[in-house]
This record gives sequence, C-alpha cells and structure tokens, in this order.
Amino acid sequence: MKVYVMMADGFEEIEALAVVDVLRRGEVETILVSIKNDKIVVSAREIPVVADATIDKIEIAPDDMIVLPGGGKGVEELFASESLKKLLTAHNDNKGNIAAICAGPTIPGRLGLLKGIKATCYPGCEEDLKGAILSQEDVVVDQNFITSRGPGTAFEFSFKLLEMIKGEEIKDKISKGMLYRK
Repeated sequence: MKVYVMMADGFEEIEALAVVDVLRRGEVETILVSIKNDKIVVSAREIPVVADATIDKIEIAPDDMIVLPGGGKGVEELFASESLKKLLTAHNDNKGNIAAICAGPTIPGRLGLLKGIKATCYPGCEEDLKGAILSQEDVVVDQNFITSRGPGTAFEFSFKLLEMIKGEEIKDKISKGMLYRK
C-alpha cells in the first residue's frame, strides 16, 4: 500500500508535507508526485520542493491512497490536469481511498465524485462539493473519502490517515513521539 501526495505549483506546504512527515514516521510508503513533467514544485509561499516522481511515471493500485493538498493556485493546477482527473475517477471506481484537505475536496467535488458523501472543506469552498453532505467537522471519513478543513487541521488529518493505514496503536505511538495532543 502506497500513499501518493499530488503536488502542483501553489500547493499549501503544511497540508502536503505534514501528511508526508507523519506517514513516513509511521513507515508508510509515501510518494510526492508532481503533476507536471518537472519534479520541482513551488509551494504557495515560494518554497521549492522536489517530488519523488511525476504523474506519468506512477501506477496506482486499488489499495493505494491519493492525497490532494489545498492551496488556491495549487488546487486549480491539480484540477487542470487531465491525467489527475482520469486517475481520480478510476481510483474512485475501484473504491480506492482519496484524501483531500482545504480546497482539495473541490477537485473530487467538481468531478461529481462526492455525491451523497459526507465531506468538509475550507470555508467558502462548499459550493464546489457538488452533491456532498456538508460537514463542519475538522476531519470527515465517509466511504472511501477522507476530507479536512485547512492548514490548522493538517496534523489531525495526517494522523487520521496514519490510523486508517497502520491502526490506532501506531498512530498513538507516532503522535505521542511528536507531542501531538489532540
């Protein structure tokens, strides 16, 4: 089982890298994926990050997870990627887990994948969660979707992903070691 964190220029740093940090501490194979042909992706605050792979070089299995970080420009770049949209649709058809935070849930939302699914997102983005059952909770898990609200919920989101993949005991061990108290 692998976790693929999709990245585009303008991504929200904490939302992408907190996931990578927490999951790698929990010994989950986590791959940063650039949706462009260049592995260098520049964050919302102009921090260059080197991805592990480009989207054209990955193969996602049904038991893998796709993570969509937020960041206004980053989310628009992600949504503009036909390769990513095809990947998300196919992964959803296979009931593969799709996790999204901040404005990230608007991507599956605009694709119509959240119909009848309980989901949350950054305040003001709700309109793009087409057909979703809207929630104000910080992290929501429903069927194969995990959604979260924004930068301030990045650790809670990351630990929920770790718990889903490795179980509560590993999540507790890693969160205790990181002094995370929620």
